[in-house]
Amino acid sequence: MRRGRFSSHGPRVAIGPGRKTYGTRSRRGRPMEVPATASPDGDRTGGGASGGGWFARTPGGNAPVPPPRDGAGSAPRNGPRSAPAFGPPRQERPAPPAQDADTSDAALLRRTMAEIEPIADTVTSHFYALLFLRHPALRALFPAAMDTQRDRLFAALLTAATHADDPVTLTTYLTHLGRGHRKYGTRPEHYPAVGEALIGALSRYAPSTWGPRTEAAWVAAYTTISQIMIDAATADELHAPAWWQAEVVAHDMRTKDVAIVTVRPEQPYPFLAGQYTALETPWWPRVWRHYSFASAPRSDGLLSFHVKAVPAGWVSNALVHRARPGDVLRLGPPTGSMTVDHTTDSGLLCLGGGTGIAPIKALVEDVVQHGRRRSVDVFYGARRNDDLYDFDTMLRLQQTHSWLSVRPVVDDGPAGLPGGLPEAVREYGSWHTHDVYLSGPPGMIRRGVDTMLGMGVPSHRIRHDSIEGLVGATT
Repeated sequence: MRRGRFSSHGPRVAIGPGRKTYGTRSRRGRPMEVPATASPDGDRTGGGASGGGWFARTPGGNAPVPPPRDGAGSAPRNGPRSAPAFGPPRQERPAPPAQDADTSDAALLRRTMAEIEPIADTVTSHFYALLFLRHPALRALFPAAMDTQRDRLFAALLTAATHADDPVTLTTYLTHLGRGHRKYGTRPEHYPAVGEALIGALSRYAPSTWGPRTEAAWVAAYTTISQIMIDAATADELHAPAWWQAEVVAHDMRTKDVAIVTVRPEQPYPFLAGQYTALETPWWPRVWRHYSFASAPRSDGLLSFHVKAVPAGWVSNALVHRARPGDVLRLGPPTGSMTVDHTTDSGLLCLGGGTGIAPIKALVEDVVQHGRRRSVDVFYGARRNDDLYDFDTMLRLQQTHSWLSVRPVVDDGPAGLPGGLPEAVREYGSWHTHDVYLSGPPGMIRRGVDTMLGMGVPSHRIRHDSIEGLVGATT
């Protein structure tokens, strides 16, 4: 999908002597230039692309991830660059594909993905080596420790590229990411460097599928990605800050490793029940983690989050064991589509595992606020009885509203339903006419989706947080 073909103000690909311009335009209207790189067979083709930025959620989910905000990127230097002298030796290129093979851009992207999948870690390492070697100023935009961020950035670049032939999904996904990544300090002038490193890493480690045609496909996809993100960020600047400062006003330890943290944003923070945001603590600069809002919007403007400290979890441990009233956190913009459809009276089936009960509670409060009586069934899962840290709150809601049913599900203990989530839900109905909401550990959500589909619930009725975002929230 080449945006430049459909929009006069979109990206363009201009070929000049020894250089190519990959059309993401700067705020001043000048295209950004990236030097050409040599393909494995010696042909000189457009190497960099002016797109991408730092993004980290998968399309179709709710969620999104960390780079940083302070620091500035350096512009690409003039002239061609050769890749550093490390990595595997070049391989001989196989014969061209048969005439009946799919040679669409989407197919070429998928073939590259398939080739690098077995060596994804190596390709990712090379990508960052190129990025920081050629543009060392960009290193300051990333966390000090790259173990989590390392995989997300490169994986997200590839994920977005493989949806280049699905403009609706791609645009929705990248619009959210473009807005969200303002908090990292991402600027239009940073994008060519990331594109250059992406093309350099792929061309080195995908010799069997790489060539001028494949490189052109990646450049086109990357250019589209970047322009959507830049346009979204530019539009968002007109009505929202890049981040919100929020003071901790309450810190309630519910168990030895679970706390409910309540904050007061310094300015109004609009969001919907069921959404989530990214949090940054003062103790781990440039490290952001996703947490769901634990209530529907409140008249006092306060926001609450349920946080479980996990082993080696930098942000989670800081929020549970270190944060206290008076500390100031930073919030990214709200995001996510796990929200209630108030245009229908369909019943709601809500499965919340562990701290996943937080957005479920917010959804219940949202139904209360809208004043419509509709059946809501909540299954609250935990490993042990003591882990049902917010069960009393849910019971009070049930006692107040006759349309609400709350059932505990405990893996190991006498109280609650046996069998664990989501298996225990099978005993209480077919649920195929309900809207289903899943929130909890990634494994529970995957099992929940499979269980619901197996019970005949249509996929469009199943809503859940992004799996990738959830993995990020566990640190």
